[in-house]
Amino acid sequence: MDLFEHQGKELFAAHGVPLVEGEIAARPEEARAIAERFGGAVAVKVQVQVGGRGKAGGIALVQSAEEAEEAARRMFDEGFRDTPVTRVLVERLVEIETQFYMAITLDRSSRSYLAMTSSEGGMDIEEIARETPEAIRRTSIDPVLGLMPYQTRYLVGHFPEAAQKGSADILTRLYEVLIGKDATLMEINPLALLRTGEVVALDAKVTIDDNALYRQPEVAEYQKAFFLPPTEARAREKGLQYVKLEGEVGIIGNGAGLVMSTLDVVQQAGGRAANFLDVGGGASADLMATSLEVILSDPDVRSVLVNIFGGITRGELVAQGIIEALGRLDVKVPIIVRLDGTNAEEGRRILAEAGSESIVPAATMLEAAEKAVAAAAEGA
Repeated sequence: MDLFEHQGKELFAAHGVPLVEGEIAARPEEARAIAERFGGAVAVKVQVQVGGRGKAGGIALVQSAEEAEEAARRMFDEGFRDTPVTRVLVERLVEIETQFYMAITLDRSSRSYLAMTSSEGGMDIEEIARETPEAIRRTSIDPVLGLMPYQTRYLVGHFPEAAQKGSADILTRLYEVLIGKDATLMEINPLALLRTGEVVALDAKVTIDDNALYRQPEVAEYQKAFFLPPTEARAREKGLQYVKLEGEVGIIGNGAGLVMSTLDVVQQAGGRAANFLDVGGGASADLMATSLEVILSDPDVRSVLVNIFGGITRGELVAQGIIEALGRLDVKVPIIVRLDGTNAEEGRRILAEAGSESIVPAATMLEAAEKAVAAAAEGA
């Protein structure tokens, strides 16, 4: 789960990371009022889960409250890279002496954490690595031992002397946030040495492990502020594992492995998946009906492929759920169904006896994918 900048900074502040004074605005008039309190000279930043804000007009440095209101209104009206903007962060402008980069991330390949710093900040780390690799320092952190003092000294040792102590303290606190909040990424770009001599975090990029949200209820609350497309919001409300993709074939399966395989077979058949929807094991009739409702609410879907391999999931319940959905909805696209495993024959019999023209049976996964792709092409 990627947090908004201001949410990441809330976590930073709770662990003593120095920040620039700032407040959230949900309307242009609020941005103006905040700027007035800060003396007029402020940075107005869109709050989105998309990178590259500085290069694409997502950050405006202004000198008056009027300019702050105008910048905020533009951001709210235009959005940012096709993402709606519902809030902006207004921060007091500060005088920067030097900018740096600092991050700690989970390194799955080595089963450890990777800490990285750069004596050059304010730009993409990939660009720094390409043009001035000598500016970057890295070290691996043993999750049992934690971040050691000698590692901290090494990581900030190429910063100007005036910035080393403050940067080392922030790096230590950053690791505390990472461990304490089950994060997989903590990034500050830029970290800045101000002309006052203080080192502060001017940005915050934080990613939390979704699988750990059950033990991070306060962090999980941040999700309420995120924009979700209507179909995805409906799926989350129903507790379904759903990911929106860019194709036209809606996919429902039981088990992540089977759904991912189905995506591959649809592509092999010349089509593109419109989504990834996993109903999990033991799918009930009601859950199947709800899943179809979610998929069919996506206007991009021109056919639906239901691919179920019954283990603890029973074929007749899947069939009953499909029939139930047909009774609830005005189905205008074909539903290709491949059932196998537990009680699959009974499920196929129920579907056949329903006599619905919307249901298209398939014996194999490949046949189902080919039929779904062909049906989507006809409905284009």
